[in-house]
Amino acid sequence: MQLFPTLWALAMLLTLGDMPVAGAEESTQPAPPFTVPVAADGVQRATIILDSYSYTPGDLIVELGKPVELTLTSVTFITPHNFIIKELSVEQDVSAGKTVVVRFTPTQIGVFAIYCDKRLWPLPSHRDKGMEGKLEVR
Repeated sequence: MQLFPTLWALAMLLTLGDMPVAGAEESTQPAPPFTVPVAADGVQRATIILDSYSYTPGDLIVELGKPVELTLTSVTFITPHNFIIKELSVEQDVSAGKTVVVRFTPTQIGVFAIYCDKRLWPLPSHRDKGMEGKLEVR
């Protein structure tokens, strides 16, 4: 029966479709946190790029009690992602190649993990592959 090899080939295609390009240089220095600016209407707005197992910018700083509006843009072709900040009840799916907006108002000071929990069984989750960041609320 040819089912298992076909499923394996499909899984590999989906996995390899969004892998980083070989030879691309990776920075050993982490980018500094991005302070999300407050617009004239009092809303903190930023655009986050979701790529193959990364968020850019990955580390954000926002102000307590002021609304946050993040435009999440996926630049992957096949692999869907999500954007989760569990402690703040933020969870937004982002299909491959799509843009969505997530809105929330931080109600507690602290540093909170941002991550993607998507995975293609039996492979590691996107978070396990490095798709995580942090949100600092001041």
